[in-house]
Amino acid sequence: MHENKRVEERVILVGVSEQEGDDAQDSIEELAELVQTAGARVEGVILQKLTRRHPATYVGSGKVEEIRELLCMTDATGVVCDDELTPAQMRNLADLLDTKVMDRTLVILDIFADRAATSEGKIQVELAQLRYQMTRLTGYGRSMSRLGGGIGTRGPGEKKLETDRRVIAGRISQLKRELAQVEQHREVNRSRRVRAGAPVGAIVGYTNAGKSTLLNALTDADVLEWDALFATLDPTTRLLALPGRQELLLTDTVGFIRKLPHHLIDAFRSTLEEAKYADYIIHVVDASSPQMEKQMHIVYETLRGLGVTEKPVLTLFNKQDLVRQPEALHDAHADYTLHISAKKREGLDEVKRMLETMLRENKIYMERLLPYSEAGTLAKIRTGGELVEEEYRADGIFIRAYVPRPLYALAAFGEEK
Repeated sequence: MHENKRVEERVILVGVSEQEGDDAQDSIEELAELVQTAGARVEGVILQKLTRRHPATYVGSGKVEEIRELLCMTDATGVVCDDELTPAQMRNLADLLDTKVMDRTLVILDIFADRAATSEGKIQVELAQLRYQMTRLTGYGRSMSRLGGGIGTRGPGEKKLETDRRVIAGRISQLKRELAQVEQHREVNRSRRVRAGAPVGAIVGYTNAGKSTLLNALTDADVLEWDALFATLDPTTRLLALPGRQELLLTDTVGFIRKLPHHLIDAFRSTLEEAKYADYIIHVVDASSPQMEKQMHIVYETLRGLGVTEKPVLTLFNKQDLVRQPEALHDAHADYTLHISAKKREGLDEVKRMLETMLRENKIYMERLLPYSEAGTLAKIRTGGELVEEEYRADGIFIRAYVPRPLYALAAFGEEK
């Protein structure tokens, strides 16, 4: 792995609005949060209205001159564009402005490089960075120093020896093999959970919606809580004990964001697909955000892209403590919705009760006297179902329970109630 160096930089943000009423302004405000999270300071913002992005320089020639003047006035050290630039656009802008030029994708890659803590996360980040860099080798001829690894010169971009295509391709192949081994290990763990019968709930949501705070509040997971984009990157799974003696494995996934780079989606597919293999989706929404509806749309679009459909969804409108005028919010894609404040620990009992209700929906209520010779079935019920009552009698164990349909059918428990 490459060492991460922190260098404070001052940047100019540049964006393009291609049609009236688009989200260009919101997007560039989010870009400001991203560069601040990456450790840079925003010195100015330039947003141009164009029918389409300029194929050679992203913005028009007049705006290029305006950016140059702003760079001189502010002593900014770089420019960050709000879309992924083509190699030609990045090269041309760097030549015209004589400064480092970055794009939204590179900034997000920098943040991921800084956040990755596990070996899997580091492999995924480096793989995404190298794939991004590989597409930008053509046409440079000399060094890749203009890329510089992005904000703070983090990641493989700072290693000039790796600008050689053959070296990068070899490194990518090695990382793919390492990632395949990690994914195999993840699949083994996933299979163990399936065999154990413990249901899984994936916590998803826009970045900084409060997913890690929710996981901590429900399970005392001790996951980092920070009011910043992509504060946590590596997924965490914890066991949640529900009031009715049911258990649910909760997995905190990486946050979604608009214009999520395809390099990251490809590299983090195994991590993101935790939601695909989950039994339930717990969608955390920042109810205090003016862009709430847009953020919800991006989350569902990303889930559809991963093939996550037709799963029970519980939407939690979080951060109610920051909402000035509380109102009833709705999510057309959700089966259930609740209003909570994970930070203030408000509404968490309702969350647990709702999860308990959702788990019961796919189970069958049964009453039966189990012979002591079938006591092993009791353990299966405790793991995969909900044991409401058990009474040890002379002729066996009398139980009342909610059991999964496969277990119910396998044990031939009798008539469904």
